[in-house]
Amino acid sequence: MQDLLKEPCWQLIIIGVKFTHSFLRNEWGFFSLYFSYVFPPSAENTRHGPVFTQEPSDSIFPMSTDDKQVFINCKAKGNPPPRYRWKVDGRDINTDSDLNYSLVEGNLLISNPHVINHGGVYQCIATNTFGTVVSREAKVQFAFLQNFSSKTRNTVSVREGQAVVLLCGPPPHYGEIKYSWVFNGQRNFLQQDARRFISQKTGNLYIAKVEALDAGNYTCAVRNMMTNSTVFSSPTPVVVRRDVVMGEYEPKIEVQFPDTLHVSKGSSVKLECFALGNPVPSISWRRADGNPLPGKIKINHSSGVLEIPYFRPEDAGVYECVAENSRGRNVARGQLIFHSKEGRTFCFLLIRWECKAIGKPRPTYRWLKNGQSLKAEVRCMTGRLTIPKISLSDSGMYQCVAENELGSVYASAELKVVASPPDFTRRPVKKSTVIQRGGEVVLECRPHASPRATISWWREGGIFVSLLRRTIMEDGTLRITNISKSDGGRYTCVARNRFGTSSSTGSLVVKEPTKIIVPPLSLDASVGQSIVLPCEVSSDSSLSPIFKWFFNGKAIDFNRQEHFEMIGGGFAGDLMVRNIQLKHSGKYVCMVHTEVDTVSAAADLIVRGPPGPPEGLVVTDITDTTVQLSWGSGPDNHSPVTKYMVQARTPFSIGWQTVRTVPDSVPGQMMHATVKELNPWVDYEFRVVAINSVGVGEPSTPSKQIRTKAAVPKVAPINVSGGGGARGELVIMWEPVPEEQQSGEDFGYVVAFRPLGSSTWIQTVLASPDASRYIYRNDSIAPLSLFEVTVGVYNNMGEGPFSRVVRVFSAEEGERLHVLHYAQRSVVTHVSLVQVLFWEGGLEQSEADRVRVINCTALLSGLKGSTRYLISVRAQNSAGLGPCSPPFNITTKKPPPSQPPGSIEWNLTNSKIFLNWEHVKAMENESEVTGYKVVYRQNWHDRTTVLETNKTSLELQIPSGEDYLIEIKALTEGGDGTSSGPIRIPKMSSKFHTLHSMQMIGVGIRQRSSGMGAPCVTNPLCD
Repeated sequence: MQDLLKEPCWQLIIIGVKFTHSFLRNEWGFFSLYFSYVFPPSAENTRHGPVFTQEPSDSIFPMSTDDKQVFINCKAKGNPPPRYRWKVDGRDINTDSDLNYSLVEGNLLISNPHVINHGGVYQCIATNTFGTVVSREAKVQFAFLQNFSSKTRNTVSVREGQAVVLLCGPPPHYGEIKYSWVFNGQRNFLQQDARRFISQKTGNLYIAKVEALDAGNYTCAVRNMMTNSTVFSSPTPVVVRRDVVMGEYEPKIEVQFPDTLHVSKGSSVKLECFALGNPVPSISWRRADGNPLPGKIKINHSSGVLEIPYFRPEDAGVYECVAENSRGRNVARGQLIFHSKEGRTFCFLLIRWECKAIGKPRPTYRWLKNGQSLKAEVRCMTGRLTIPKISLSDSGMYQCVAENELGSVYASAELKVVASPPDFTRRPVKKSTVIQRGGEVVLECRPHASPRATISWWREGGIFVSLLRRTIMEDGTLRITNISKSDGGRYTCVARNRFGTSSSTGSLVVKEPTKIIVPPLSLDASVGQSIVLPCEVSSDSSLSPIFKWFFNGKAIDFNRQEHFEMIGGGFAGDLMVRNIQLKHSGKYVCMVHTEVDTVSAAADLIVRGPPGPPEGLVVTDITDTTVQLSWGSGPDNHSPVTKYMVQARTPFSIGWQTVRTVPDSVPGQMMHATVKELNPWVDYEFRVVAINSVGVGEPSTPSKQIRTKAAVPKVAPINVSGGGGARGELVIMWEPVPEEQQSGEDFGYVVAFRPLGSSTWIQTVLASPDASRYIYRNDSIAPLSLFEVTVGVYNNMGEGPFSRVVRVFSAEEGERLHVLHYAQRSVVTHVSLVQVLFWEGGLEQSEADRVRVINCTALLSGLKGSTRYLISVRAQNSAGLGPCSPPFNITTKKPPPSQPPGSIEWNLTNSKIFLNWEHVKAMENESEVTGYKVVYRQNWHDRTTVLETNKTSLELQIPSGEDYLIEIKALTEGGDGTSSGPIRIPKMSSKFHTLHSMQMIGVGIRQRSSGMGAPCVTNPLCD
């Protein structure tokens, strides 16, 4: 826009100055032109044609539900005021017939725009009576994002350890978009790392090495950054196959940047690079000329993107992306070329400026340079200035002067011609480049020069020409492949242009390649052993190799790994693995780095150990003595399972015990067995242990607890004996059957006895599984009467076996004493009698009482309660009495309470009797009450039943049909207390059952036995 000059008298108006130029550069330099225009202010009242003060510009508008209008600016000055019309794609817009378009002053308003109908190239046209002006063209576009296709995506099947690329396939869109991926519908987007990369160029998801946890559904998410809208694709199912694991392989760069990329000054450039491989490759960036990366460069967390903001000429060059793992490395290269907006890559031979002015009389034109009239060789005709050949001397300020009789006006422009000779100060050739024989090298030559310099290379004083292995690239870079020793030396880059010549020199040093001459070998080892994996190299003597070891793709940190140690030195870096464990099985890679190359060798280590635990143990087909087990094999840890061992645990066992099976030895190929010889009605847990040639493995997880089925008892009581007690008592004792051998519920004992020589057995039932003694009371029993005794068992499934018959003596008068055993001494003649001597503490042995017995058991009667006694024995035969044994001490218990249970109440309901009584409180000189004994029988029958309880109540269930007699006694360590006396319960009107098959239920009781037993003292029921 031209501004008016301040002088009010001047009538000359310059309508415009047109400069035909492109800010382009010829062989001498580039040009920057600056223009200014001035007009008199009085021209505001002067009628003139339209002049734009605001023109439309290229724009992108977001298409969203909130944006219903698009506004394109256009404004012009004129006198009279201009009228406006618009064109789109060369067609006139009719705002009267097309309701989507309307004019607001000169601005164009588009209502309810449509992506296809309203996108295009727009021009504003301003007209008044003096003429018409057309604005610059403005490209108008709309940002949008359509939905993905709803078509189901195919399942991708991939092996564990393999790489996979999931295609996004974005829908139609316009405007900047951002790609993300969603895994299994999670709220957060998938995070990128060294193993997973999302390309913002293609939208594809790259997984360098697939793991088992990668199985699932993947959804591509596309977001339009202008409309802020997001759409999601259909999920892509990924199935990870574990039948075959992918082996290791060197990196393969799947995502890489272009070989050549022109970058404008001040713009931002992003380079993408990502590699697939097993192990997962690491990504690093570097410049090919060896210079460090600029500090402003940004590298994201996965190293897959390198960003250079505010691109400058010094940022140009060859950039390399290096992908590396234990199997090797791969390199991608690309050259960034600085591209100036001034058009440094173009040239032209002339520049033409045109200047027009309107005035009466018609103005004439002349041109000034730096205030001086131009020389004759510069053509200046009717306001047009042409400079045919640009040179440095053409730089300066130019002015167009339009004048007539009334005055003159000026329009100014500046012409800059920039040029310089080649200069290596900022970017010299790399001083020294070291490379291995057989490798490839790139030597960069990038001097600063304007115009661009011509590049040539010299070596050892001679010019260097391109050959088969040696190539000088378009930008002057020297590339040499398959390098040999003869390629070593000094290389000089020579740069020339019109303004001078410059050079820079660097050295190329060729080294022998590194080779592994003693590689690690694959080995087998057993747990606990120590091994050495060798790694020895041959290398150039001037190089110092650096050894690194990798285990399953991860570098070994020797400072944190107690099992690993690197041994050797110089050109050897062996790995020692101490006390090998199963976790050390895998792939070991020895990687050797030198200044010029990297080599590696791998070996597999198989560690054999005891088997892992079997899996999925199941118990089926449960009987009273057998169960069926089945399981799955666990890891054999590289040594086949030879056999399985089955173990069981019960609440009664001490830890796990090996059980018998069918077959006796379960072979390693068999995954089932029958466990036999179990106890009925017992809770069992089972586990299985695998065995191989290395040893016994870990047990399986225990099975769920099961209970075997009930059965008739198979085990009779053992150690049946008796003796002792008060006068008229027959004491019978046995060792209770352990709970695990009771085989069912309602377990109890059947006690049977008879006088020696009698054919009739007397029986009684004890409905307590813990009973260990029964006392039969009958005053007619003579002291030391001999009885035959046996004890049987029963449960709710039936009667079990009886013990072997033993002989037991009845009691003798006096207080009872524990049974005394002694050993007979060897004598010449047969011992016929044994004499037992006992006396109170404080008395002499001469005052002792004496008892003679014919066996090794004696009952001492007439003792006092709570009194210390000394006891000694001596043998007697036909030759007389032998010497006395050393005496030993024993103290009798306190006597039982003399007070019987009182306040006895009973209730009879159907076939149940409910009993309650008061607690018996012992005196100070009496034994404490530990429980109660309830003895009952049918009135006419001799067989009695005994129950013990620690409560003062009891519930009995008895057969109906007869009267019952019941009595209650206190239980103490000193024996049974005084009886309550018989209580008569009248008969019930139901069918009679014998005692032998009687069933009894105790509420809240569990019969027990004390050290002194529970004898029936002065009990009329024993008559």
